[in-house]
Amino acid sequence: MKRLLLATALIISSLTIMAGDIIWYDGHHPVTYTVQKKCKLVVRTALDMFSDDMKDVTGMKAIQSSPTTAKIQITQLDIASNSTKERLKSMNVPVDEITSKTECFDIRTNKSGTILITGSDGRGAAYGILELSRMAGVSPWTWWADSKPQHKDILTINDDFKTTQSPSVKYRGIFINDEDWSLRAWSWKKYEKGNATGCIGTKTYKQIFKLLLRLRANTMWPAMHSGTVPFYFVNGNKETADSCGIIIGTSHCEPLMRNNVGEWDVTKRGNFNYVTNGKNVRDYWAERLKDVARYDNLYTIGMRGIHDGSMEGVKTMQEKTIWLQKAIDDQRELLKKYVNKDVTSIPQVFVPYKEVLQIMENGLKVPEDVTLLWCDDNYGYMTRLKEKNEQQRSGGAGVYYHMSYWGRPHDYLWLCTTQPGLVYSEMKQAYDNNARKEWIVNIHNPKPAAYQLELFMDMAWNINSITPSTINNHLGNWLIREFGENAGKKLLPVMLEYYRLCGIRKPEHMGWTQVELDKATNVRGMSWMKDTEFSNEFGGEMDRYLEHYADIKKAIEDIKGTIAKEKRDAYFSHIEYGVCASADMATKMLEAQRARSFATGQVNATLWSRDSAMTLASAKSIEAYHDIQNITDYYNNKMAGGKWKYSMTSMPRDLFAFYPPMLPIMPSDSIARETIRESEVAKTHAIKINDAIAMDACQYSSATTGAYTIQALGHSMNAVALPKEGCLEYEFDSDRDADAMLRVAVIPTHPNDDGDIRIAISIDGKDYAMKSYNEVDRSEQWKLNVLRGQAVLLFPINISKGHHSLSIKAIDNHVEVDQWMIDFIKDRHFYVFPTQSDN
Repeated sequence: MKRLLLATALIISSLTIMAGDIIWYDGHHPVTYTVQKKCKLVVRTALDMFSDDMKDVTGMKAIQSSPTTAKIQITQLDIASNSTKERLKSMNVPVDEITSKTECFDIRTNKSGTILITGSDGRGAAYGILELSRMAGVSPWTWWADSKPQHKDILTINDDFKTTQSPSVKYRGIFINDEDWSLRAWSWKKYEKGNATGCIGTKTYKQIFKLLLRLRANTMWPAMHSGTVPFYFVNGNKETADSCGIIIGTSHCEPLMRNNVGEWDVTKRGNFNYVTNGKNVRDYWAERLKDVARYDNLYTIGMRGIHDGSMEGVKTMQEKTIWLQKAIDDQRELLKKYVNKDVTSIPQVFVPYKEVLQIMENGLKVPEDVTLLWCDDNYGYMTRLKEKNEQQRSGGAGVYYHMSYWGRPHDYLWLCTTQPGLVYSEMKQAYDNNARKEWIVNIHNPKPAAYQLELFMDMAWNINSITPSTINNHLGNWLIREFGENAGKKLLPVMLEYYRLCGIRKPEHMGWTQVELDKATNVRGMSWMKDTEFSNEFGGEMDRYLEHYADIKKAIEDIKGTIAKEKRDAYFSHIEYGVCASADMATKMLEAQRARSFATGQVNATLWSRDSAMTLASAKSIEAYHDIQNITDYYNNKMAGGKWKYSMTSMPRDLFAFYPPMLPIMPSDSIARETIRESEVAKTHAIKINDAIAMDACQYSSATTGAYTIQALGHSMNAVALPKEGCLEYEFDSDRDADAMLRVAVIPTHPNDDGDIRIAISIDGKDYAMKSYNEVDRSEQWKLNVLRGQAVLLFPINISKGHHSLSIKAIDNHVEVDQWMIDFIKDRHFYVFPTQSDN
């Protein structure tokens, strides 16, 4: 009887599924598909990936079958016959809509119980195939993060399912840059062991291209640093890109597909000087054009130095403009000769990066059909998005954005901690200003940048998929997809707090050091570690910062116990390493600062206890340093069985910030552990606001139309964007008549239109006082702003006892207000505003 009931239940369950769902994997037979014989190679690559995905999900590879029996029917429309198109139309596939777009795909079910995947072209079909992998539970990071999907006994799709998708941005991709300490070392020393020193080979690039395919990207600028074998010197690299549908371009200093650092030989060709050696330079460019003309390429035009430096042989701005113009004009002739006589049909990009922007503004004529790729300031804040006359170029505009960087004021090449709200805000601003042709993001390795890279690509694919109020949802959904419903929901507040703490100070910047300084007075051009700006103000802001890190570090450890075994490596690389390394870096630096403060020889109330306090702080600092080495060792040698050896370093570019802490005493490891173990449990440090009034910008009492809060942005994690002439109003009470300092913290954005960026404040409706925070690139104030993640504007005010209103007004576009404070101690030294977000 029990057996009969069980059998009946199974039948009912099956009928229930079949009534509203189409079963495309039944638990017994492999997933089947059919596809045209002459489809693009990228479609075949996607099918191979899909087949392997189905092996991971179901235990059986997907197999090709006949059109009459296959459960999945795949069509690439640009090679489809008219009869095939008519048949698809009869099944309600919007053929005309799909055909009108590039890289478009449509997935829908039909009455016969099959799934139809229709792509406008090869890439569109490939994206559609891999969308089905996502629907089956396969993460785009399945290989790169060792993120194995959950086994499924059955796969279903709703019988009325349909989706049609196409990209918002035409060219979407990455620039592998500053690869020296991560991707390059891992590639030639581990993954492709036996390759030439510094060679990133076809196996490595194949995995990068497959990841980009899963992220619906289509473009890459290859690695090009000194010591890296040039991309085109490695047999098969370009063919591998083509097999994955990846368009190859080159960076701002590599015109016409050449890697100058590795390819220009001064001893054979002379100086890279267009003024004195123009013919050799043109011949050099022509050689590459002859080789690559048959492939899909994005051709960078213009000229800088051999690497990331200014053009050689020119001194005055006029000379720079004249000779850069000549180089561009000659490059166009070469493109016309070797690639296509109609040069306006060739995809070309001009990148006004660093000094090139000033040359362009001096009268350089960039052809109308060339895409202008606007740049951020290397720290995530867009510097320009429009030409002065705002003309709508036929070549359009795009974005070159950084999620890692080597350079002043200080590198950030270790972890990727760019706030999600900053990525959203700057990319949405770019899109709204018609920078929609090409988006390139600078990363040194995809692994540490996993979430931010996917956020960037999701926006490039569908700009409307995320809004200012759904950024947290996007992160939450990503965490759930990677680690399951239970763990994902627990991780969301933890990761938001992590991005808040890193927004206050990136872990790489915790040493308060700078690079690219005068080498005559600074060893290696770098300043040494020094005390931070964290203080004991407001109830102990330094301790509170460390406590917040300790809280999320503990949460990460607690949640780890709920992570499935097959997801543990992904958890370590995506979550645990970054959070723990950042927490340890903060502890290393701030406890060292505390230890040094007890070693100054002052005769005060600490005289009788400071030796033990100094020992404890020193112990915590050196233990944190060792913890960083230990987790880095685990990342390289134990995670995923050592698959990622050499891909992570705890001291990229050997910068002072990563050195052991500067301590007055250096306890041994055993003494450090014993000292910490025997120490009392530290008390918590709640905010104590004395002689000040502080608020996060999102605590406004009223706002004008057009103001909106951006999640996961700023020290408050809820910065407020204001349109030009937009205004925020606040109500507050003062307990005294006094002079005070009003500090307004804004996100250190730039005037995108080459104008100004200003705010004005008014107390109780009185005349506005105005301040600009338009800082010159690489100026000292700009450095302080990007290291802090805020520009703090000071307004001396006089306030009377009683109830008041404060108005903060945007005079220009692109203003984002984070926090404000009225401080009755006008010259107070502190770092973190004592607002609700830090409590």
